[in-house]
Amino acid sequence: MTIELSTEFGKIFVTNDVIATLAGSAALDCYGLVGMASRKQLKDGIAELLGQGNLSRGVEVRREADRLEIDLYIIVSYGTKISVVANNVQTKIKYILNEVVGLHVDDVNIFVQGVRVAR
Repeated sequence: MTIELSTEFGKIFVTNDVIATLAGSAALDCYGLVGMASRKQLKDGIAELLGQGNLSRGVEVRREADRLEIDLYIIVSYGTKISVVANNVQTKIKYILNEVVGLHVDDVNIFVQGVRVAR
């Protein structure tokens, strides 16, 4: 699914994959984040840490009516306050998508899949 933006010069079409990649990249810039996690937990409850090339795999972009919602599945660093890290990620993603793409993001939902010691 693509999002259509109209400007004075014409129309811009942005796919969900582009939005997911931008959101994943913005999230990794936040302090306290070890990386993105797979959306599907493994059977034994261990979260799979995704590499840098899989930024969009830990992000789900949903468009319902006129609302844009983004779900992020993350792994936070041990010793950081989870609520502060999640709030920073939400703020950063909303800012980046508004400034870079010109999208109004209604909700950024954070799902903490695990805690790891940062190396």
